[in-house]
Amino acid sequence: MTQASSATQIPQTQAAFRRRGVMLVLASPPGGGKTTITRELMRSDAQTTVSVSATTRARRPGEVDGTHYHFVSTEKFQDMVRAGEMLEHALVYNKNYYGTPKAPVEEALSEGRDVLFDIDWQGNRQLKEMAPADVVSVYILPPSWEALAQRLHTRAQDSEEEISRRLGMAREEISHYGEFQYVIVNNDLGESVQLVHNILRAERARRERLVNLDDFVKTLKP
Repeated sequence: MTQASSATQIPQTQAAFRRRGVMLVLASPPGGGKTTITRELMRSDAQTTVSVSATTRARRPGEVDGTHYHFVSTEKFQDMVRAGEMLEHALVYNKNYYGTPKAPVEEALSEGRDVLFDIDWQGNRQLKEMAPADVVSVYILPPSWEALAQRLHTRAQDSEEEISRRLGMAREEISHYGEFQYVIVNNDLGESVQLVHNILRAERARRERLVNLDDFVKTLKP
């Protein structure tokens, strides 16, 4: 059994509690590793699910509506915002809207599932304003600036112009690390995933999240 998979084991007594789930925000500069860590958490922890964003951008080949994104028109997106149906939203690059629909997240939290958010500091700020008791935020830092630049070049997915733009974005992103509750330096992927698991396990045990704790405590009284 790997370290990551061992984090899915729940003590029998703890499993008896009904609990409210956690909104786990993972943020990092471009190339910092948040998407890879999110995938590893989804693979190794059955209690987690990923928030599916709504977007107004066109669907790309191979993308499935409702799985990769909820693809909606600009008019529909703006109607959802006006109706208070979004937890957070933003206009990205002055081109397309992205946002998190509230209803599926609330359903998951009520069922005791933890929802992972792969968003930036602005999305984290909006989530904290909307649901401060539910949000647990983790910022993923690279081990060095050189390592971050190397990761972006190694991916070989972008032009040099795009890499330069992303590095410029990284400077702005990193400056907001102080808005997050936890900070992890992603020098080793396995260790970083385990640290996030540890954070989740601790947050799952918070008294405020244990819905039927009072009932359980009453059974301990003679």
